This record gives sequence, structure tokens and C-alpha cells, in this order.
Amino acid sequence: MKTLILLPGMDGTGTLYEPMRKALDAKCKLTVLSYPTDQALGYAELQALVTAQLPVDEDYILIGESFSGPIAISMAATRPPGLKALILCATFARNPYPLLAASKYILPYLPGRLPPLSLLSHLLLGRFSSKELRAQLANALAQVQASCLNARLRAVLACDVRDKLHAIKVPVLYLQATRDRLIPLSALTQIHNQIPDMEICRYEAPHFLLQTRAEAVIKDILGFIASHEQQ
Repeated sequence: MKTLILLPGMDGTGTLYEPMRKALDAKCKLTVLSYPTDQALGYAELQALVTAQLPVDEDYILIGESFSGPIAISMAATRPPGLKALILCATFARNPYPLLAASKYILPYLPGRLPPLSLLSHLLLGRFSSKELRAQLANALAQVQASCLNARLRAVLACDVRDKLHAIKVPVLYLQATRDRLIPLSALTQIHNQIPDMEICRYEAPHFLLQTRAEAVIKDILGFIASHEQQ
């Protein structure tokens, strides 16, 4: 059985992927990693935690969703044993809003409160929002200290791992949400420019692609895996 290892979005709790588990229906093993909820860690520290949790005795496919895309890219660039493919979901290799990069210096001095749930729902779910998804989002964010989220946002604003893309030698699949209000199309384009043979699947979906279109995504992931097993 194939193993999928999923690196979660900015909340880092790993609690938002039950739709994927249901859609997989035991066709693959899904391991969702999580990040500390009480430690203000950046990309380098989180990558070290991920490295320590990767399998050493089995093959696997690494999935980097949203915030975790740069970690997944950096991991794949090191060519770890057992890594057979990389899947990037609604994510980026460089800060998708470079004009905001300077704001990382003032973030520590801003109030530690999160934006209202209504705004987060607008950005992450859009017209695909539901009472259940909003409750799941609120529950995940409630588990994480504001200092952690602040540190992760600073990491995004300073992020640029484009130079690592050329070192990736496994097959790559990018899952794009065409109704994404958070990650612009330019983020996909930057990665595709460096990995021209990357496969792309597009969905009419919000940033929370894995939560709202799980069945379609899993069908494409399984097809991607099968096509490369035959090569």
C-alpha cells in the first residue's frame, strides 16, 4: 500500500483532512504530520521536525499543502531515500506577495489577535463555505497560540526556495484551486517555470481544496501515482 505523507497548512494541527481519509477509502495510507502549537518556529525548524518523522523503511509520496509547500520543496530537493513523488497543493516556492515582505519586521509588534472568522472564511473557503467547515477551521485555529501563527506568517513573508526546485528529481504534481483567494496564479507559474514537466490538475475550488474537493483530488492523486508506477 502506498503511503502519502501530508504536511499541513498554516494552522499545523493536521485536523482538517478527514475528507481526504474518507475519499481514499483505504486505497493508500495517509499520514498527516502536525506542528507544535506552542512554539514559534520558522521554516528551518519545522523542516527539521519533518525530517525526523519521515519513514526510513518504506517508500512514500510527500504532499505539501499551502504553508507547507516550501518545506516539501526543500525536503524533496535533498532527495531523501524512499521519496517517490512530490505533490504541491495551493502553495508557493516564494512569498506570493513580495511587496509585503517588509511587513515581517512589524509583525511582532502587532496585536496577537487573529482576523475575524468571517474574513478567514472569505479567503479560505469563499462561496464553498459551510457551517461545518467554518467550525472545523475555528477549532483548528483555537488550538494554536498566536505567537506560532505570527512566526509562520513571518516565515512566509521571508520565503524563497525557488533555487531548490531544480534539484527535485522525482515526479511532481501541482493541485491548483482556481477560486483561490489567497495564493495567486503567479505562485504556480514560478514553480512551473523551474519544473516544466510538472503535472498540473486544476479544480474549481477555494484555497481549502483538500477539504472541499477531496474526492476529485484523490482520484487525480491515485491516477498520478499509477501512471508513474507504470514508467
